[in-house]
Amino acid sequence: MWSRRRFLKTLGIGAAAGGAAMAAGGLWRHWLVKKKPNIVYVLADDMGYGDVSCLNADSKIHTANIDRMAAAGMIFRDAHASSAVCTPSRYSILTGRYNWRSAQKSGVNFGFSGPLIERGRMTVASLLKTAGYRTACVGKWHLGWTWAKRSAKEDDVDYSRPIADGPTSVGFDYFFGISASLDMAPYVYVENDRVTAEPTGWTAGSSGKQMWREGAIAPDFKHEDVLPTLTEKALAWIDQSAKTSEPFFLYFPLPAPHTPILPTPEFRGKSGTNEYGDFCLQVDDVMGQLLAALDRAGIAEDTIIIFTADNGCSPMADFAELAAVGHKPSYVFRGHKADIYEGGHRIPLVIRWGGGIAPGSATDQTVCLTDLLATCSDLLDLPLPAAAGEDSVSNLPLWQGRVEQPVREATVHTSIDGSLSIRRGRWKLEMCPGSGGWSHPQPGSKDASNLPSRQLYDLTADIGERRNLIDEQPAVAAELQALLTSYVQRGRSTPGAAQGNTGPVWWNQLWWMKK
Repeated sequence: MWSRRRFLKTLGIGAAAGGAAMAAGGLWRHWLVKKKPNIVYVLADDMGYGDVSCLNADSKIHTANIDRMAAAGMIFRDAHASSAVCTPSRYSILTGRYNWRSAQKSGVNFGFSGPLIERGRMTVASLLKTAGYRTACVGKWHLGWTWAKRSAKEDDVDYSRPIADGPTSVGFDYFFGISASLDMAPYVYVENDRVTAEPTGWTAGSSGKQMWREGAIAPDFKHEDVLPTLTEKALAWIDQSAKTSEPFFLYFPLPAPHTPILPTPEFRGKSGTNEYGDFCLQVDDVMGQLLAALDRAGIAEDTIIIFTADNGCSPMADFAELAAVGHKPSYVFRGHKADIYEGGHRIPLVIRWGGGIAPGSATDQTVCLTDLLATCSDLLDLPLPAAAGEDSVSNLPLWQGRVEQPVREATVHTSIDGSLSIRRGRWKLEMCPGSGGWSHPQPGSKDASNLPSRQLYDLTADIGERRNLIDEQPAVAAELQALLTSYVQRGRSTPGAAQGNTGPVWWNQLWWMKK
């Protein structure tokens, strides 16, 4: 395996040899830039930290392929999505900018929503294209685009005309996938900027774990076939790209294990938990297929492959059923999808890179999915402009085991209602009285109204976020609140020129700044 240490050894230079080592470090970067590793980024939808067995020894779902990745790479025990729900997390992954800076301050997009990524904003895909990468997105987009409309009615779409402002407008050479979550109409595949078949039918929808909303559906669209179809497209694109001389970036946002929870027949009953656990195993099988494809093409060592999730597990998984067999999707964390608590945004993250990450490594450093853009920038020695990646921090030193100090000063999270929290080291300050999401105490509930307006937790002593220290540690709370305020006002949380936020700064969740 190539590593910086091995590279220095081949030059006969010790890692601590002063100026010579610094020169070799420059050569190491030159080698990296010349080599340009492929990048495969797999984003599971609503999969909990506790659903991955290499992160949760008590998991009843045995994710053998993700565990195999971890054994050959690195696990991140303190990784976070920027938000506890789908759309905002995806915005931050691709732009390196906190989602709450965008025009969307709360909630998620739906299948007919307009584009969220601002025109002209740099994305991971557009950055990599400047470095000569082939880029593709296969899967669930959920960041909105502009449908051709027959009238002002939201769903009155002219499906014979191309979409605009979609993935191919923000840096992707190729797109195949669905507009939003698999439970959101319209139920059509889009390839690049056109539907593969116009919807000619209407589905009444479904309920329970298999829930999807009613809406227009195309003749080539079957909900249970979507994950296998997307996987086939992703594998085909890898096979095709491996035959070229160009490096490639595949962003593969899965529609699973989000509702509708529809494991195919070969996975039903396989987990020993319930349909959700079976669907998680199918996600793990997708990872196995990707790993096998990289092996077949002879590019496994030259490819960074990342597995993560957009937020915590949804209650649609049926926590009571899972608890009955001893499984906890949120592991030891409080809350779940939509919440400001750790269960809402602490997510699995496993990365394998034979060319740059030591096998069997792990880190307890706090990282965020916003960090992909700055990490790619660092990897390829492509400096970011001031108005890009405002909240993105390079994780490359962590990957290579070169730092012990925190790579991030602090990390900001959001819940579905737009409430913010800020985490620095052991301390986490939450700017709302309850969950900010779907778990107890919910926003606006009587229970929440009787609580302090802010919550402060020492996660080292209280990972379950049960003892609110807001009255006992006023200095800590004041310091974190001031830092959060500065992040909002400066339009960035990283060094550099101040930037603007998209849309009004004084939205409801910033009550503490209005005083």
